[in-house]
Amino acid sequence: MNASEQLSAHSSLALIESMINKAQNRYSENGTLYLIWGWLILVCAAIHYGLLAFTNIGPNAGYIWMLTIVALIYQAYYLSVKEKKETVKTYTDEMIGHVWMVFGICMGLASFILLKLGTWQLLYACILLFYGIPTFLTGAIMRFNPLKMGGIICWALAVASVFVPSKEIILLLIPAVIAAWIIPGYILRAKYKQSING
Repeated sequence: MNASEQLSAHSSLALIESMINKAQNRYSENGTLYLIWGWLILVCAAIHYGLLAFTNIGPNAGYIWMLTIVALIYQAYYLSVKEKKETVKTYTDEMIGHVWMVFGICMGLASFILLKLGTWQLLYACILLFYGIPTFLTGAIMRFNPLKMGGIICWALAVASVFVPSKEIILLLIPAVIAAWIIPGYILRAKYKQSING
């Protein structure tokens, strides 16, 4: 390899590194979506468990999860506005977007299949398992360890779910979203504010 080829390779690597860093900064933005989804899932899980444990509502308690539709609508609006403001979309942005799209599709399909089979306890175990995948992968792509740790905690909770009584399995969603989305969301928000003020 001659000097010009070495320089070209070095420049290419530097450009890729720069694009990844910019993508990390852009995607992490202020942690808004992590916090919205984290707090929503936490509240829904707590209310769902409360309705099952302390009322006679029974199967109708699951309707609390319809609140996620509101979050989906807001997310679509939020991402649409964000996309209009972005001048460049990098490969890293697209990869993270695809990771979460696959997560959404798998969650939807798993929910439909497992609810039809009548095994909602297994559904919650799978949800915990699925939570870990995009969380860990996004953390790896962004080089953001709190998300990777959150993903690992979700997987550990998925394993723990087989030892938890059926109703109480819902409560495992609470530490899962705290570790995977709420704590990373607040860290991202703090970094975002620091980058603006700095």
